[in-house]
Amino acid sequence: MNKLQAMEVFVQVVDAGGFTRAAENMQLPKASVSTMIQALEGALAVKLLHRTTRQVSITADGAAYYERCLRILADVREAEESLSRTRLSPAGRLRVEAPTGIAGEVIVPALPDFFARYPDITLDLGCSDRPVDLIEEGVDCAVRGGHLSDSALIARRVGIVHFTTCAAPSYLNKHGRPQHPNELLQHRCVNYFSSKTGKTHEWDFTRAGERLQMPLPGQIALNDANTYMAAGLAGLGIMQMLNFTVLPYVADGRLETLLDDWTTDPFPVHVVYPQNRHLSAKVRVFVEWIAEVFSNHPGLRLKNAPPRPTPLQVAI
Repeated sequence: MNKLQAMEVFVQVVDAGGFTRAAENMQLPKASVSTMIQALEGALAVKLLHRTTRQVSITADGAAYYERCLRILADVREAEESLSRTRLSPAGRLRVEAPTGIAGEVIVPALPDFFARYPDITLDLGCSDRPVDLIEEGVDCAVRGGHLSDSALIARRVGIVHFTTCAAPSYLNKHGRPQHPNELLQHRCVNYFSSKTGKTHEWDFTRAGERLQMPLPGQIALNDANTYMAAGLAGLGIMQMLNFTVLPYVADGRLETLLDDWTTDPFPVHVVYPQNRHLSAKVRVFVEWIAEVFSNHPGLRLKNAPPRPTPLQVAI
């Protein structure tokens, strides 16, 4: 039995909560995973996991051994990287998740630079607005917008996004332009709902110390940035969209900004990754790279709020 491999498999089974998911994450047959765990328990003469037909749970001895395994495996990886070219030229498969809008508008256009720097990294980029369980789904790190609720993750704040209230001319020509947020109650709005809770997000507005937060009427609610934008462009209602994604549509006349003297609450953007894990070189360089990309992006940088989108700004 390869003891280090068995430790890796054991950690994966605990993190994934079962043999099937761990086998998928490690690209091993489920039978091999089960056999290695049995051999490890035999060598240690200790039961590490409770198994039932429905779930796998860790024993008290298993929990103690799990913590030791994490430290040992981290030390081994660090020793290997310090003696290899990995530190200078990270290599391997990297699994990253990012929100649809940020992935398409910011990350993907910048990737030629990333691959030029790190040609030996293979990237699997998942693009979705749903919350992803990093450990269960075998994700190395994720870009997340909004306030974080998962305390089991290490987070680095890398940017901030602002929103613009806007609508298609086809909608405004038919229904008119609101002059105050309260007038939105008489309009149709394109709403956004959480993939995790199903709850529709409320809208917020601030001006000169006055703050409004309210649910708004609408015939449609979506949970994906691309389809949300498509609904607004189709004239289905007024929407609030990421500032920098609105720019080209304002420039070509497909969208018009509204309530320009009101602002909305900005959302922080973080890169998150599981704690109790050694931060590998490939994850480390990606986190540093994405922080650099965001710091150079006018719509995401932390320091100054970006200007509101206008055709003039785009022309410049």
